[in-house]
Amino acid sequence: MASLPIETLGIPAKKQSEKLIIFASSLGTVFEWYDFYLYGLLATIITAQFFSGVNETTGFIFALAAFAAGFAVRPFGALFFGRIGDLVGRKNTFLVTMGIMGLSTFLVGVLPSYAAAGVVAPIALVALRLLQGLALGGEYGGAATYVAEHAPEGKRGLYTSFIQTTATVGLFAALLVVIGVRTWIGEAAFAEWGWRIPFLVSIVLLGVSMWIRMQLAESPVFQKMKDEGKTSKAPLTEAFAQWGNLRIVIIALIGAVAGQAVVWYTGQFYALFFLEKTLKVDGATTNILIAIALLLATPAFVAFGWLSDKIGRKPIILTGCLLAALTYFPLFDGLSKYGNPELYAAQRSAPVTVTAAQDECSVQFDPIGKNKFDSHSCDIAKSFLAKAGVSYTNVAAPAGTIAEIRVGATTVATLDPTMVTGPARKDAIKAFQDRAKAALTSAGYPEKAKPATINKPMVVLILFVLVLYVTMVYGPIAALLVELFPTRIRYTSMSLPYHIGNGWFGGFLPTTAFAMVAATGNIYFGLWYPVVVAALTVVFGLFFLPETFRRKIDD
Repeated sequence: MASLPIETLGIPAKKQSEKLIIFASSLGTVFEWYDFYLYGLLATIITAQFFSGVNETTGFIFALAAFAAGFAVRPFGALFFGRIGDLVGRKNTFLVTMGIMGLSTFLVGVLPSYAAAGVVAPIALVALRLLQGLALGGEYGGAATYVAEHAPEGKRGLYTSFIQTTATVGLFAALLVVIGVRTWIGEAAFAEWGWRIPFLVSIVLLGVSMWIRMQLAESPVFQKMKDEGKTSKAPLTEAFAQWGNLRIVIIALIGAVAGQAVVWYTGQFYALFFLEKTLKVDGATTNILIAIALLLATPAFVAFGWLSDKIGRKPIILTGCLLAALTYFPLFDGLSKYGNPELYAAQRSAPVTVTAAQDECSVQFDPIGKNKFDSHSCDIAKSFLAKAGVSYTNVAAPAGTIAEIRVGATTVATLDPTMVTGPARKDAIKAFQDRAKAALTSAGYPEKAKPATINKPMVVLILFVLVLYVTMVYGPIAALLVELFPTRIRYTSMSLPYHIGNGWFGGFLPTTAFAMVAATGNIYFGLWYPVVVAALTVVFGLFFLPETFRRKIDD
């Protein structure tokens, strides 16, 4: 397909071509990320729509798991589409991935709910998430490789940084659409049926993005190699069966992408879930605060991409990981302090403890939705606190002890579930929950964050810092990965570590972190996951990751 005529922009051919390449590649990727992130933004509503057959805590973790399912298959999409990209070309491959992605997203908007279709509804949802993940696994490597292979020497970090902004811009676009629809029709209607609108309108964006991308020609580096008959006949074998290249894949994964991934998903998604689910900030307010922080920080993607052309990719990425590992705990503590001041004050003035025989306690996660957590007094106590979103610490007691909750100086005893059965047990559990709720209310624990008490400027500032770390690790990563691998297997080689890192280390982060919180009762415990992974990347990358910013990539 021919490129757009020069007259469309009225500027010299070379400049018009470069701008069109960046714009078309970036716009298509923005659309794909918009699709993917709608689900993450609406996780709480999707819990109610598709996972209402299980308890609330398990339903939310299931909703996050379905979100993560799309990430789970991304490495397989990377292998499948990466191979095609190295065999037949960059352009056609990412046209196919976009089509699959867009149609899958549109169909989410027409799926029946759990109430209407039962278990068929969540199964269909997960199936569409898997298709989205496969498509996205082939999209990013194609777009990043395509732009990098057009970029002049010394500007690859700058050029590919525009691709790096697309994930955040896609999330920002999804936020704007969600906020707009919520404001237009109201929260009640949005939760009932309006959540479908952002998915349905994506079909229009798909058509526009496909048309623009079809104006592009093939990458000149790939076309030259193809014309000379030097393309790989077996990209997967060359990329992963030869130790020299496989070693670089492993180094790229552990020494760069794993840390980048957990920083990225903590700064943009886990922070969003933490505000809404843990701190009980309403969804519309959460979305607006995140959107403001993204708007302020997004230019830093380009700034750090440009800087990486001057001083290198490695120091910027590893510094971002190090800062994240060192400051996540105080930053999230600050989110609690300023996002829900009443909850923060109550947790300090009247901390909650659960005294129980710990061997009799279950993890507050029910993978099949059948556990009512009412067989042991410890489960009754912890199930109530998990549902209320209250952080607590555990105090060990001898076997057979009837569990009790202590809220500050107030003690609330549970019950011995072996002594009551049937309706009497249900009434006794409700009576305990009423007493515990009264104790929490008396101690100042709010049911939700009150909008008037939220220190919005400070919350935005903390979110801005979290996103700034994202720009440090993500801005230069595409250029680094492109420069690590030879042209003939570049699409395949760079896509796999990127999507294992972002699909598995990053994509599973919200699910894993919230499961860790549910298991321990500590609302900050899930942060250990990104802190440890980011620290590992700093150490491994410092010793093994090569610097690449002066390398040529037209081999």
